[in-house]
Amino acid sequence: MRRVFLLTLILTSALLRTEGQKAVDWIVATVRYSPVEPAEIITYSDLLWQIALSPDRPLNPPKQEDLREALSLLIEQKLFLLEAKRIPQNTPSDEEVRAEIGRIISRFQSVFEFEKRIRSVGFSSINDDYFRKILEERIQIEKYIDFRFRSFVIVTEEEEKKYYQETFVPNFRRRNPNLLVPAFEKVKQDINLSLTEMKVEQSIDRFLQEAKQRAEIEIFVEP
Repeated sequence: MRRVFLLTLILTSALLRTEGQKAVDWIVATVRYSPVEPAEIITYSDLLWQIALSPDRPLNPPKQEDLREALSLLIEQKLFLLEAKRIPQNTPSDEEVRAEIGRIISRFQSVFEFEKRIRSVGFSSINDDYFRKILEERIQIEKYIDFRFRSFVIVTEEEEKKYYQETFVPNFRRRNPNLLVPAFEKVKQDINLSLTEMKVEQSIDRFLQEAKQRAEIEIFVEP
């Protein structure tokens, strides 16, 4: 079974090598939960596209550490995607995709700079079908995280007050020694949001640790 799977990967990788293109693509890794399920494939182009979305990272050539970080992040995204696909979801709307594009573009100096960067890694424009697919998957993952983790978080007032006394107040005094510490009620909502995100991150970390143990992650080429 494994030999058949590897042969399929080799053939797929060969199909990715298109004559006339500037770069030759190849499969770097695959992620799946069982032999009967289709694998999520990560190509070298995927690593470049991931790096391209960060305006401060070089692409020609990319740094080795950026490639490794992109691979690690994409493996985690594929794990989330495999889970998200188990839950029925509507395809992200045009409005949601536009909002995601706007969020990414806001990190760049201009739309021109953003489009120039994504064209350098193979996209035709922000309307490229594969670019849209990547954004749709990102939106699906975010919705899954909201459903699986964020929607079930409960933060008690006792936790809020403890955070206020033990974390917020000391930090505020250290950063603003000449200012009066805001009352608990004035910062309660911000504290609740901070604690919620902390709990979400802790749940995500636990999920990823368990998912990586359960999944079949094959890395064929170390970046």
